[in-house]
Amino acid sequence: MRSKISYNLLFIVCAVLSLQLSCAHASRLQKKEAGVAWGKIESYFTPPADYINNYGNFRSPLKFYNGDTVATREDWLLRRKEIKDTWMGLMGMWPPVLTDQKFEIIETVEKDTYLQHKVRFYWTPNEQTEGYLLIPRNKGKKPAVITVFYEPETAVGMGNKPNRDFALQLTKRGFVTLSLGTTRTSLEKNYSIYYPGREYASIQPLSVLAYAAANALEALSKVKEVDADRIGIVGHSYGGKWSMFASCLYDKFACAAWIDPGIVFDETKAGGVNYWEPWYLGYYPPPWTNTWRKTGMIEDAKGLYPYLMNNNYDLHELHALMAPRPFLVSGGSSDPVERWIPLNHSIAVNRLLGYKNRVAMTNRPKHEPNPESNEIVYSFFECFLK
Repeated sequence: MRSKISYNLLFIVCAVLSLQLSCAHASRLQKKEAGVAWGKIESYFTPPADYINNYGNFRSPLKFYNGDTVATREDWLLRRKEIKDTWMGLMGMWPPVLTDQKFEIIETVEKDTYLQHKVRFYWTPNEQTEGYLLIPRNKGKKPAVITVFYEPETAVGMGNKPNRDFALQLTKRGFVTLSLGTTRTSLEKNYSIYYPGREYASIQPLSVLAYAAANALEALSKVKEVDADRIGIVGHSYGGKWSMFASCLYDKFACAAWIDPGIVFDETKAGGVNYWEPWYLGYYPPPWTNTWRKTGMIEDAKGLYPYLMNNNYDLHELHALMAPRPFLVSGGSSDPVERWIPLNHSIAVNRLLGYKNRVAMTNRPKHEPNPESNEIVYSFFECFLK
């Protein structure tokens, strides 16, 4: 009997040691992966020499709207609240975030290294949407990334736009991903989400997109394979605006990559930095005397956008809400190298809080992402989420 007990005890001890060694080995591998990823992206956290400490004419987030200076971390908490409350008040207050729902799985397709679920959930209190949930087959809790675009198929590799299969590529790297898109309104050329409806919306549509992403994060956090503290978001162009507003306005996003959204207002780049459109920050109620797009052109902009421009509000104030969470701007034609000027304000906020290497930018000539710029995006998430 004694030998049997000793054998069982020895077995348990060996099993525990084996588990500890396995966990230690996994931890070493994760640190090694993070180190390799950091080596790929480190240089993108420093502005070019010509832009270091260049703050331009942007109103400093480190000054209250009454002109008082933010000097301490405690001051920043008050200023941060002032920025967020002001912008949410201007854009329209969100309904309560839906924190208690889970995805309804509609169908499942088995892939070689992951499962692809088509899922349904409420992204506003009165509207459901469908997207794709991709889960790698390896065991254990995993980091996750939400991808957003005009429709959910492109990001999972079913679209015809090259270098935008972000969900698929991140899943191959071990992330759970959730791909979302505004399929119906994109087909109708109304694009965004209108709450509670298009003819009587009470919130600017770009903020509703952010709210929808917040609800998506809450549902994604209930997936058993997901580490709820390690969820990021990424999108390109339209999706870049969406991911930027979502991550800035909802603190539970651990980090974010914004791919050429136009990170500040810039009417010289009207092709992509078009926040005056009625599906972004230029919503206004009927009567609509012309077509939806024509009424959204700059010279006839309505809704919130003209007020923001006339009162010196710009999006760098929202960027500052990310601090100290890291973010990457994957810049193209809409976000050239001079965007370091507004980004320097977020660097200054992080510096006050005692953080560095939280704001990064890459640059390429074209609006479209390419394999090289995407590799930096994937390495960014590997570094900060894995």
